[in-house]
Amino acid sequence: MATYKKRGYKPKNKAEEAQLQEMESTTAEVFSTLDESASKTEAWVQKNQNYILGIIGAVAVGVLAYLAYHQFIQKPKEASAANELFYPQQYFDQALANETAKDSLFTLALNGAEGKFGFLDIIEEYKGTKAANLAEYSAGMTYLNLQQYDKAISHLENFSSDDAIMGAMAKGAIGDAFAQLNQPEDALDYYEKAIAHRDNGFTAPRFLRKAGVIAMELGQKEKALGFFERIKEEYPKTQDGVGIDALIGLAKN
Repeated sequence: MATYKKRGYKPKNKAEEAQLQEMESTTAEVFSTLDESASKTEAWVQKNQNYILGIIGAVAVGVLAYLAYHQFIQKPKEASAANELFYPQQYFDQALANETAKDSLFTLALNGAEGKFGFLDIIEEYKGTKAANLAEYSAGMTYLNLQQYDKAISHLENFSSDDAIMGAMAKGAIGDAFAQLNQPEDALDYYEKAIAHRDNGFTAPRFLRKAGVIAMELGQKEKALGFFERIKEEYPKTQDGVGIDALIGLAKN
């Protein structure tokens, strides 16, 4: 049992005196080691002071440069790109509503008109902005409507979004493009990715049904049945729930 040495304390016997001397010796060694370590650290800092200050300065410059870039370059660039996106998006929306002129309107959306950028220009000129990312999505959907499926896939694969609807729609549209290219395995893969992206009542039943139909074409009836039954269980009142019993019957036969 250790003995605490009070001020003015005298050991009761030689054994206790020896124990106290040993404790004092150990304590002295510890402080000596600490002093030595501190001296070495101080010496190292003095020796490498310029190097350390250089690192601190570089980090500070890096932080300030990032803040300046974000404030004076990236933010204005984002604002400009968003303004540019407004014009081709109008052509795209008009194309969806105008069956007779849709191809020419889709082309204007891609390439621009009257001195205004199209989706492709925005992608090229405003790389790294949110508007350029959205332009990838719109360009992909435009090419899908123009039946240029390889280009549609390329742009939609470049699009990235955590949004429940747009993220799923992009993946599902890639599935549609692969289906049109007669690549059902790839189409099914992307329909499943669209389903898994986010569970919602708009995109999930839509791509569950498409996945089921493709699975049937591939002879994967059990897998197709799973897709159709999920629609019946989770989304029976949606548009894709209409006639689902007939599809379930086909998958069971």
